[in-house]
Parts: sequence; C-alpha cells; structure tokens
Amino acid sequence: MNLIPIILGLIGLISAYLLYSVVKKYPAGDKNLTDISDEIHLGAMAFMKKEYSILFVFSLILIFGIYIGLGLSSTVAFIVGALSSSITGFIGMYTATKDNVRTATAAQN
Repeated sequence: MNLIPIILGLIGLISAYLLYSVVKKYPAGDKNLTDISDEIHLGAMAFMKKEYSILFVFSLILIFGIYIGLGLSSTVAFIVGALSSSITGFIGMYTATKDNVRTATAAQN
C-alpha cells in the first residue's frame, strides 16, 4: 500500500495545527470585539455540526457504494480522505472564527 497520501495528509493536519498555534499568540482585542467574535464562532460551530451530521449520512451511503463497486482499498482511501478533509475543515473554521478578531484588532493598530 502506498503511504505517501496518508503521510501528506498528516503533514497537512500538523501544518494547520501549527499555524493555528502561531495565530493564537496575537491579542484578541477588547471585550466588545471578543463578545461579537464568540457569537460568530458559536453560530459557525452550530452550522458545522449540522453540516457534518448530514455529510456523515451521505458518506455512509457512499462508503457502501464504493465498497460494492470498487472494493476495500478504494473504500479505505475514501474514508481516510473524508476524515482528513473533515478534520481540516473543522480546524479551518474553528481557527477562522476564533481568530478573525485578532485580524480586526491588528488592523485597528
């Protein structure tokens, strides 16, 4: 089995986490900005929860179809790709909604 896609996926996830760690070091701003940012973040996370619950059901149907039509190795590749994409999307949305306030604060200065 070729491990290059799996290794590259893990490198991408680690890179996203490291970028998030760097961004978190900047100041978040005053209470008004952080309150608004927190509300935006809560809304985005509610959206992601609903979106991922729908995608999960759709993915289960696809997994079944891929297994029947293409076999186990293609099914595993789909699952790994879908999980990597989902985790990266969650990290991206979490980072963007938590740290956009840092961009606004930096732009004010």
